[in-house]
Amino acid sequence: MTPEQFRDWRRSLGLKQKDAADQLGLKKRMIQYYEKGKRDGRPVEIPKSIRLACYALSSGIDDFDGKTALPDTQGETTS
Repeated sequence: MTPEQFRDWRRSLGLKQKDAADQLGLKKRMIQYYEKGKRDGRPVEIPKSIRLACYALSSGIDDFDGKTALPDTQGETTS
């Protein structure tokens, strides 16, 4: 996920940077770093866990209790 894709994701959900930070469990400053792609002049990579959380939020999943099984593509449940 590029910084531009991350910013587009946030905007597509109508989230302000502070709102995105709250949803992802981050500080607003990290959202700014991810959108800029740099921190103190050094490249910043968006971690896989954050990319997956963005996908979950886009899919309408705002929390996971670690217990609820989700159906897989074969109609069976996964753990």
